[in-house]
Amino acid sequence: MPTIPRFHLAMPVDDLAAARTFYGDTLGLPQGRSSDTWIDWNLHGHQFVTHLAPRTERVSNPVDGHDVPVPHFGLVLTVDAFQELADKLRAANTKFVIEPYVRFRGEPGEQWTMFLLDPAGNALEFKAFADDAQVFAV
Repeated sequence: MPTIPRFHLAMPVDDLAAARTFYGDTLGLPQGRSSDTWIDWNLHGHQFVTHLAPRTERVSNPVDGHDVPVPHFGLVLTVDAFQELADKLRAANTKFVIEPYVRFRGEPGEQWTMFLLDPAGNALEFKAFADDAQVFAV
C-alpha cells in the first residue's frame, strides 16, 4: 500500500487513438483497462483516465511572465527524472506551452517546471524541486 494516497483524475479527450499514442508512447505510461470511450493509465501509481468527451474553454493565469494554462495537472519528479522527461519530450518534437526552466532560483521553493498540452489540449505541468523538502515552502 502506498505511503501517501493516490489520486484519481479523469480528463476529456477528443481522440482516444491520439491519447493512446501521447500517454502510452510519448510519456510511456502503462495502460490499464479501456473501452471505446475511455482508457485508464498508471501515472506513477496514480489512476489517470482519458474520457472521450468535448473540451471546455481554455483559460490562463499570468505567472512569472508566462500564460499558465488552467486547469493543469502533472507530477513532481526528481530533478534527474524531470531532465530525462524533458529530453524525451524534445526528442518527440513536443511543442511546449512553457519551455523547461528554473523558477525561484536560489530562493525557497526553487524548481524546474515545464508545461505542455496533450493532443486534446489538456495542460500538463511537470516540475522538480532542487530540495524536495521545499515543495510547500513559503
